[in-house]
Amino acid sequence: MKILWLCNMALPVAARQLGMEASNKEGWLSGLADMVWKNQEESGIVLSVAFPLPSGFLEGGDVRRETIAVQGGSFRCYGFREDVGHAEKYDPALEPVLKKIVNIEEPDLVHCFGTEYPHTLAMCRVFTRKDRILVGLQGICTLYARAYYADLPEEVIRWVTLRDWLKRDTLRKQQEKFVRRGETEREILSLAGNVTGRTDWDREFARECNPRACYYHMNETLRREFYGPVWQEGGCVPHSIFVSQGDYPLKGLHYMLLALPGILEKYPDARVYVAGGSLVEYGTLKQKLKLSAYGRYLRKLLAREDLWDRVVFLGRLDAEQMRDRFLESSLFVCPSALENSPNSLGEAMLLGMPCVSADVGGIPSIFTGEEDGILYQGFREPGGDRLMEIAGNLAEAVIRMWSSPERMRTACENARRHAGHTHNGERNYRRLVEIYAQILGEGECGHADGQEEQP
Repeated sequence: MKILWLCNMALPVAARQLGMEASNKEGWLSGLADMVWKNQEESGIVLSVAFPLPSGFLEGGDVRRETIAVQGGSFRCYGFREDVGHAEKYDPALEPVLKKIVNIEEPDLVHCFGTEYPHTLAMCRVFTRKDRILVGLQGICTLYARAYYADLPEEVIRWVTLRDWLKRDTLRKQQEKFVRRGETEREILSLAGNVTGRTDWDREFARECNPRACYYHMNETLRREFYGPVWQEGGCVPHSIFVSQGDYPLKGLHYMLLALPGILEKYPDARVYVAGGSLVEYGTLKQKLKLSAYGRYLRKLLAREDLWDRVVFLGRLDAEQMRDRFLESSLFVCPSALENSPNSLGEAMLLGMPCVSADVGGIPSIFTGEEDGILYQGFREPGGDRLMEIAGNLAEAVIRMWSSPERMRTACENARRHAGHTHNGERNYRRLVEIYAQILGEGECGHADGQEEQP
């Protein structure tokens, strides 16, 4: 069974051999690959992997081919050129390059992870056996585009800073990029014969795009650093909130900032810690030149509510640093306007820490409100005037969680148990092999929609 993976970035084991800095974003994919290599003799899977590479690592050609040593053997990887910084632009030059890789490997099945980049569309166009293309849904650009502004005031959407003007990267331009990526995504799904997903939400979207495609439910295995440690109430900073990302409006950091004054009324020592670079720095000329419209809005909220000493931006965190921040925090909050199944929420649940999340997108499929934690009503439709209502819902949820220690402890136990089932590496690997065998053996959907029994 020859399987070609098409990934959005190099697996860390490949990146290190190629002399690149290994990305921390695809740790879950490395975990799955480790399972494939570990069980290769039993499963019969021969795995090769293709991914975009910066031009400086291509050694002058259009494809870089390497054999990468791993425990128990090796695998072939293929790096190719792609402008991943402009994922909204389709480059037809990808097609002959990916065709070359396919011709070398002659895979029985191509498994594309994600619909966010043009290389997946290029592969779907050049691989002739559409019934042997498997596309894994991660985020859903089409629907993210609709929710991108996340209830921002209209005047903020119109703001243009010097940085936005110079980079041609206003909030409206950012949203338009998601629209164009969504168009690519729809064509991908129209061509692919098979789709994997994890939530009721992404299954509905996949069927809307291509009713003929076979949909297979398959959960993700998370980064290995999050298996084993357990959050302890006595080991965290009291009333500290962790938010895993706040780089753009869709992630909903502004909801969190607007909720914070209400939380502070009940818990004056509350603080919010945000992973990733700060969008609000304004001390140096360079920082002023880098200020975006969204960063300007966040600064306005921080100043208006006098929150400067209540919000801490942590900078880029690797997997171990993320895990430690989860364990040090008394609450994880997912305030996004839209998500499918955010790995950050899964990681928090797996650690058994208190969680609060907006009930948007696919989240209710992986996080059960009033059992695993608290779901609050978040974003619904664009163009509404629900910003303060949603912020109020978030504040109320945080206060409810902290005000009932017994409820919190029960939720932590439930969340850890639920995530331990959802993100069980061995079970998810077996499901992957089952999907491959079904596609290659039966050629029909069979029990494609069947989800694993929940605990």
